[in-house]
Amino acid sequence: MTFIYRWREKSVRLPVRERGILTFIRKKELFRSSINTGFHSVEHSTYKTEERGHGRHEIRNYVMLSGIGSQLDPDSVWSKFTSVGMVESIRSLNDETTVETRYFISSLKENALTFANSIRSHWGIENSLHWILDVALREDDCRIRKDNAPQNFAIIRQIAVNLLTQEKRVKRGIKNKQFLAAMDDNYLARVLALA
Repeated sequence: MTFIYRWREKSVRLPVRERGILTFIRKKELFRSSINTGFHSVEHSTYKTEERGHGRHEIRNYVMLSGIGSQLDPDSVWSKFTSVGMVESIRSLNDETTVETRYFISSLKENALTFANSIRSHWGIENSLHWILDVALREDDCRIRKDNAPQNFAIIRQIAVNLLTQEKRVKRGIKNKQFLAAMDDNYLARVLALA
């Protein structure tokens, strides 16, 4: 099983634990020194992708450093921690170029291609779920803003999407299944029975 844990350089949000912050700082320093020395005496692999479309040009450079878990996690806080990865995304859109660097710890062995595919597939799942929530349940149009209500309704929407996806008798999209559940109490009871 592969795990990937991410830190962004732009906005670092870490648990308030000293070891997490120290690991992040050590990881950045390790990447900097490895790149500056041409990865001398460091197991590494690299992979690069380039995509063009919709007026956008994006280059992603993936770097994976392996066998350095003892340097970054000497107390073995994270089990199966074997490698760190870095993704540098260079995006050009409308004559404006942005660079974003993200860091990851992982249980993957030295294979930047597998690392890249893991990250891209994670975002594919994330984006498809957001699309369903936005199109079928109009989440972005929701005006609920007070206290914990936004988080509560987000959880309710995700439960609704999961239940409607599990219901296989009716061959319709989520939005149509939602409408059918609102109009037919028997269908609503069938969907709720899946919980």
